[in-house]
Order: sequence, then structure tokens, then C-alpha cells
Amino acid sequence: MNKIRRFGGRLAALIPVLLAFVSFPSAANAGTVVELEIEGGIGPATSEYVRSGIEHAEDIGADFVLIRMDTPGGLLESTREIITAILNSDVPVVTYVDPPGSRAASAGTFILLASHVAAMAPTTNVGAATPVSLFGEDVAPSPLEQPDSEPAGSDEEPEEIADEPAQELPGTAMERKIMNDTITYVRNLAERHGRNADWAERAVTEADVLSETEALEQNVIDFVAQDREDLFAQLDGHEVIIDSNTVALETSDTTVEEFKPSWRIRLLSALQNPQVLLLLGAVGIYGLLLEGYNPGAIVPGVVGAICLLLALYASQALPINYVGVALILLGMALMVAEAFAPSFGALGLGGIAAFVFGAILMFDSGIPGFGISYTFVISLAVVLALIVFWLMGFTLKLHRRGPVYGEEAIVGAEAVAVDDFVDGEGKVWLEGEAWVARSSAPITKGQDVLVTALDGLTLEVKPVGATARAQTAT
Repeated sequence: MNKIRRFGGRLAALIPVLLAFVSFPSAANAGTVVELEIEGGIGPATSEYVRSGIEHAEDIGADFVLIRMDTPGGLLESTREIITAILNSDVPVVTYVDPPGSRAASAGTFILLASHVAAMAPTTNVGAATPVSLFGEDVAPSPLEQPDSEPAGSDEEPEEIADEPAQELPGTAMERKIMNDTITYVRNLAERHGRNADWAERAVTEADVLSETEALEQNVIDFVAQDREDLFAQLDGHEVIIDSNTVALETSDTTVEEFKPSWRIRLLSALQNPQVLLLLGAVGIYGLLLEGYNPGAIVPGVVGAICLLLALYASQALPINYVGVALILLGMALMVAEAFAPSFGALGLGGIAAFVFGAILMFDSGIPGFGISYTFVISLAVVLALIVFWLMGFTLKLHRRGPVYGEEAIVGAEAVAVDDFVDGEGKVWLEGEAWVARSSAPITKGQDVLVTALDGLTLEVKPVGATARAQTAT
């Protein structure tokens, strides 16, 4: 009986613990939302960040992914990578154009249409998705847009129309391929989620733009939400299709996890900034030049090599014009030439002009989010010019100073006698060292002497100053 009582007592003591464990599943079942943020131009760093965020959401079994977006557009290849990740995601992806005043322009329009749920905050817009070439030119209109047909009742005979030469389609063959591919792509994205494919096409062909209310009215987006809380309230119970299965979103009890980019993604994001690329290139080239003119300095060479390699890596991820690159290199070469072959500013000013025009042309692609600030370019050119002119002044000063080592630096220098010369020989102090010296004139200790020749390690000297003049008068 005692054993039964003891067992009953232990069981009674365990009941609160068991009840506590029973309460845990409700907390564990609380939904998790992985929040990503797309801000600025879309490039390789953005693509890697979004793809890794979706993979993380799949790994932890998140209810859905929330992408908060404000972008002027970006590279089409990176956009396609993001869209591929969204379309193949095992968890729903909700894209929300936020905060108020944001936009989902160009590439952002594609991402919004590809998402399982599309939402916008007040005073935002979407559209302007016309593709541009790497040189900032609009791609030709679609050849699918045929010229207006003849009005009804026309007296023209059909066979006469057939005999007319075919109208030449606008743009080059490559431009038509890009445009038609983009139109088909954006229509497929819109139709996949039952959105307005006709407007999506107009966003590409006519750069059409809609406000959030117009987008909702024209079935381009699903919701207009004041903030994240309002969005979650509207999403609760909303159904989306994942792998042919209908999934109802639950947002009544969710935990939002902000997914931060890794250090590698942050580094790549910084490198895809045109200003950073230009600065790294300038530092890299000048660092290697300084190392070349001062062998053994090490630091300029190491820093220059690292910066130049980072700049070359970043250039692979950015749309750049290589004519601009050539002008930048020419400008730097002219500025360096001014420093070592002074031309009274002609080479230096020409180098500055070439650098400024090259920097502007280098990033004049017209792709949103990848332009460069003219203020930054001019400021950097001024700084580089000041460095060049400082080097030029320093070089001229060295030329006026004359040789600082070797026989040329010793002959003509002044020294001080260390002791009285005996039989025309003695020692003098020159450049921190005692030298054996000879003189045909008598020299006393402390007397200033002038080195007239160097014979091996023996100096030929003669007295200078008042004593020398007195001896000469005598």
C-alpha cells in the first residue's frame, strides 16, 4: 500500500509538468513568416539574397515569405533568377510594395506579378517595365503590333494589297527577339495567378504605370494594405496554389523573422554600386603605379591589387560601357604622364576631362538603379587631379634638389673638418659619417670644407668660407 501511495504521489507531482508540455504544441504551431527586403536596383546580390531567403523559409517550414519591395528596376537576368525561385518555392511568396511612396518599376513589376500574392501600400505605383539595352536604348516596339488595317468599305482590291511589299518591322532582329520574349514572359507570369495579362503587356510595350488603386481595380494586384498589420489581416484565410494544391494562409498567430543578408551578400551588394566600382578602380590603378615607381613599398601594391581585383569582379555583375572604361584608363594615363612629364597642365586637364566623360559613359546604360552621380564623378576627378598636381610639384622639387645618393650627391657637398689636417690629410664629417679627406690647403678642426672630388673612399676637399677667402687673399 505504501508503494502505491508513493507512486500516486509522484504521479500527482508530475501532472503539472505534463500539462506544461501539453501547452507547448500550441506555441510551436504558431506560424512563422520570413521577411525579406528588396530596396534599390536589382542585381546579382539581390538575386542571391532572395533565393537564400526562400531556401531558409523552406528549411524552417515557414508559413510564407513576405518580400517588402521598393525598386526602380534592375538587371533582367537577376530578375529572372528571383522569379524562378518564387515560382519553384514550396512556401507561398507575398510581395508587398512598401513603404508608402515606393514603387515596383521595371523589374519590380515582373517580381510582383510572379508572386503568389501581390499587394501595395497607399501612394505606390507599378509598371514602366519596358526593357532597355545595356547602352540605354529602348528596345524596339513589338512586331506583334501590326499597322492599322484598311477601314471597312475600302475600294482597294485584296489582290492589290497582297502585291504590296511587306512593311519592314521596327528594330533589329535582336531587339525584336528581346521584346517578344519579354512580352510572352510577363503575360505568362500574370496569367499564372489570374492577373491582368493585357495590362502586363502594356507595361512592357508602352511603359504603362498604375497607382495602387488602379492596380487593384484592373486586377493587377490582390490587396491594398495600409501597413503590415493590415496586410496580415487581409491575408488571413486567403487561398493560394502551391504545386497544384490549394493552401490557405493563416496570419492570426504569426511570428515575423527578418532575414538578414550574409556578409558575402552585403559585400556583393556594396560592390554592385557604380560609385564603389569607380573608386576601387581608381585606387587600384594608382596603387599599382605607386608601387611601380617605388619598388618595395609593398602597401600601395597590395592595396592596389586587391582593389583592382574587386573592381574587375564587380564589373562582371554590372552593365558597363567599355568605351567609358577606355576613356577612364586614358584619363588616368594622361594624369600620371602630367606628374612625370610636366606639360604645364595640358596632359593633366586632358586626363581629367577623359576621366569625367569616361565615368559618365561607363554607367550610362539606362538600366534603373545602376546610374552614377555626376557630383561623385566630378568630386573624384578633382581629388585625383589634386593628387596628380601634388605629385608634379613634388617631382619638380626633387629635380631642383639634385642627386641625394652616389658620387653626384657627394661631390659639391659641404663637410666639416673633424680635426686638424696633418700633411694634407685628415677627416671630415659628411652626411652623418666620418670620411678620410685630402687637401692641398691647410685645414683646421671645425673648418667648413667643400668636396671637389671622390677618389675611392677618400674625399678631395678645399676650405670654404672666411678662412678660405683670407688664404686666397694672402
